[in-house]
Amino acid sequence: MPIDASQLRSLHGPTTAGQLNDRMGIELLSASLEEVRGRMPVEGNRQPYGLLHGGASGVLAETLGSVLAAMHALPERFPVGLELACTHHRAATEGYVTGVARPLHVGRSTSTHEIVLTDEQGRRTCTAKLTCLHRDTEPTV
Repeated sequence: MPIDASQLRSLHGPTTAGQLNDRMGIELLSASLEEVRGRMPVEGNRQPYGLLHGGASGVLAETLGSVLAAMHALPERFPVGLELACTHHRAATEGYVTGVARPLHVGRSTSTHEIVLTDEQGRRTCTAKLTCLHRDTEPTV
């Protein structure tokens, strides 16, 4: 049975402080079984030419897609990223990029999600597809 967004924090362990999402400045804005929204600042996540780093877009996309996978799989199964593909359409140089993850397929053992990132003008900067494996056992550190 899928969980609801209010249960996410209690299922992710004691703290996520200092982890990659915090370092990148990622904020979750909303979460439901139909979509997860979040945003990330461009500042601090640029490559040497002043553009948003493509890897940063990948981190935001995988974060949002993974949260959506978790909402569908937890608490019985534990999602882990299997494949991430990103197409970068245009550069972002300032402000925030916002991402929206929506499910394409949700099954018992895998899920696939499309994540669309846009700049503050609503222009698509990146389209990503994330496939997660839903494991029977919780990953160990």
